[in-house]
Amino acid sequence: MSPHPVIVVRGPNGKPSAEAMASLDRRWRASYLLLAPHRLGFCLAMAVLVAAGGWWALVQLDRMSGALALSYALSPSLVHGAVMTFGFIPLFFSGFLFTAGPKWLGVPPLRTAQLLAPLLLQAAGWLLWLAAAHLRAGLAMTALLLAGIGLAWMTLLFWRLIRRSRATDRVHALTIGTACLVGCLSLAGLALGVALDAPGVALACVLTGLWGFVLVVYVTVAHRMIPFFTASAIPRMDAWRPFWLLWLMLAVATFEVLAAWVESIGPVEGVGGAVWPLLRGSLELAAGGLLLWLALSWGLVKSLKNRLLAMLHIGFVWFGLALLLGGVAQLVGWVQGAAVLSLGALHALTLGCLASLMLAMVTRVSCGHSGRALVADGMAWSLFWLLQAATLLRIAAAAQTNWAGGLLLAAALLWAGVMAVWGLRLGNWYGRLRADGRPG
Repeated sequence: MSPHPVIVVRGPNGKPSAEAMASLDRRWRASYLLLAPHRLGFCLAMAVLVAAGGWWALVQLDRMSGALALSYALSPSLVHGAVMTFGFIPLFFSGFLFTAGPKWLGVPPLRTAQLLAPLLLQAAGWLLWLAAAHLRAGLAMTALLLAGIGLAWMTLLFWRLIRRSRATDRVHALTIGTACLVGCLSLAGLALGVALDAPGVALACVLTGLWGFVLVVYVTVAHRMIPFFTASAIPRMDAWRPFWLLWLMLAVATFEVLAAWVESIGPVEGVGGAVWPLLRGSLELAAGGLLLWLALSWGLVKSLKNRLLAMLHIGFVWFGLALLLGGVAQLVGWVQGAAVLSLGALHALTLGCLASLMLAMVTRVSCGHSGRALVADGMAWSLFWLLQAATLLRIAAAAQTNWAGGLLLAAALLWAGVMAVWGLRLGNWYGRLRADGRPG
């Protein structure tokens, strides 16, 4: 498959002529997905995202009503956690890393066709994973094998870009490349946990992928890009991003990975059982407070005048709030002798922080590379706030009240609806030529 040839005649000012604009092919074509890495990566990510959201909403509906009488070969919670961590997010990463990465590193970009096989393997693997959840564990292993090969292949391609680079500053790219290696190992560990029927190992590997892979990539990109975007949009705002801030965020991620493995062994007993939640809770409270201070230092208040910028900053605020909520949950659990609200803290991170940043960053890149204005229009802004509502509903459901089941269903339905509208809207852009007639 090769991209449909695009020839655009430009006027003296370098912009496409009116005649050229009028002659542009306005149809959606699969071949246009190969015009740029972000088109292919983002479109496949949207397909997995919409499918995963719809599947989880159906699972919650069946739990509440029993109307679908679903049967399971795997724990639906594990299936959900795995696809939300390793499914669509690495595909979004691919679109960004192979578009912006070569510019960071000062190397020629890859042809999009070189990404086709690894990205298709990942998308096919995760769609099969959702189906296998209701069929057989052996089919799930096949799905994880496909996804794992695709992720490892994608990681190898990114490391080739790093190795070719002679740029003096490769810190962000090297950090992301290392995180991708952690993601590959975590996905392999998940497959091993499923094969050995060891749910504790499988869950620890999912959490390792979340904190050691997904979050590390997010905070590394945030450290490089949020100050830059803010300085570009707000007058007299400096792009302040000392590296100690990045090391702090990476230390938080590393600690949470260690915590996942400590707790995967089982409840900490004896003196350790009394000290561990106090230690973890205190560290999370301290880290959460520092991150909220960082959000303010990066221009949170000033960013609220610019919708697209505000979406990025609010998403980052959720990182600090998630750690604060996690710290409170640990300390309350320490007093009561049982963990509480831990799933609320986890979803403050995944829905509040990661999903908000995903919606903001992907919308920004998609607008810029489709020839549209770099603004969050009414629909994008509304979807963002509906996502915040879904986050609050999911956190409230973690309180385990009599309303927990209904709140969880409402959160799942709202998430699925928001992602479906957003995914179909932007997916419609990726298979069409740019609105301004430019290449890419």
